[in-house]
Amino acid sequence: MANVFSQLVGQDDVVSELIAAACAARSPRTGSGMTHAWLFTGPPGSGRSVAALAFAAALQCIRNVEPGCGECGACTTVLHGTHADVRRVTPEGLSIAVAEMRGIVQIASRRPGVGRWQIVIIEDADRLTEGAANALLKVVEEPPSHTVFLLCAPSPDPQDIAITLRSRCRLVVLTTPGAAAIEEVLRERDGFEPDIARWAASVCGGHVGRARRLAADPQARERREKILAIAENIDRPAAAINAADAILATAADDAKTVSAELDDKETEELKTALGAGGTGRGTAGALRGAAGALKELERRQKSRATRTARDAYDRALMDLAGVYRDALVIAFGAEVPASHPDADTAARKIARSCGPEALLQSIDAILECRDALDTNVKPEFAVTAMLAELSGLLRR
Repeated sequence: MANVFSQLVGQDDVVSELIAAACAARSPRTGSGMTHAWLFTGPPGSGRSVAALAFAAALQCIRNVEPGCGECGACTTVLHGTHADVRRVTPEGLSIAVAEMRGIVQIASRRPGVGRWQIVIIEDADRLTEGAANALLKVVEEPPSHTVFLLCAPSPDPQDIAITLRSRCRLVVLTTPGAAAIEEVLRERDGFEPDIARWAASVCGGHVGRARRLAADPQARERREKILAIAENIDRPAAAINAADAILATAADDAKTVSAELDDKETEELKTALGAGGTGRGTAGALRGAAGALKELERRQKSRATRTARDAYDRALMDLAGVYRDALVIAFGAEVPASHPDADTAARKIARSCGPEALLQSIDAILECRDALDTNVKPEFAVTAMLAELSGLLRR
């Protein structure tokens, strides 16, 4: 296995910083000055959670070589999620509740059982409720000497992370990896054909996970094509209404694809753990008594489905915004890479139909739709209103 940081794409400066910090944490002279709260920021797909997990492995690494060997028992168990002293908080719903955070904080206050540190990784820390953020702040202000918190958020902006939390964290900033770096990963590490790797890297917007999905899944490519086709075909009100239906259906299909496999697997695993399939005495009674556990699982899965659907809408809207962005680039004659090089015809058609001001208004309309969805406006209303505005701007 390669070094634990090998999964990070195009983040050489960040890797050097984290390795240096892990080395310092081992030293008897400097280890006592270890930073106990870290904030990993960067755009979607840059590898925030990957960097946090790799750093956790490097801190726990037991080899007398550069931390994060990727081969020792500590590294492998951290990467596989089975290390006794590393906990990952991954919100499946819309937020991280205060009760969940209080439980995590209580566990994190214990001394490590097998590793050097008790480590808590909080993915999507921007989803912390106010109460959860305050519960975390109390322990971050006076952290136990053996505990390290690794928070991941899109940015250090107050809208993403509370100022009080941000001020107590060491900031690690990841950048959007370049298309060439992503293409190399898809070819060399993931084994995709050069043509599909090059195309996926050029259209993923710097999101490594999205590039992998587009390269591997024909249905994901088809859904993307449907969204891009909308941009040039909404010059009539009726077409805008049909386009709204297309976005809603495409996002729903995308969300179902992501969550269905997880839901089935979790349900089967829970039923098996509760005795399903068994033939011994009392098996039927145990299953009847497990109704509460199954109901709680269904509740969590429903919450995750809501989050997954919102993420799917967001991907669709950002793909759509990319076409208008490319049209704006064409209108100004700027020489910068296109977001969707394979949708050049659509972007040029829109650039001929709309002036720069209308293109900017179109992008604003898409971003306002994202904000509306984020405040729980029904997708049917938000998306239809957005496309009606885009259609009007295109006709104008």
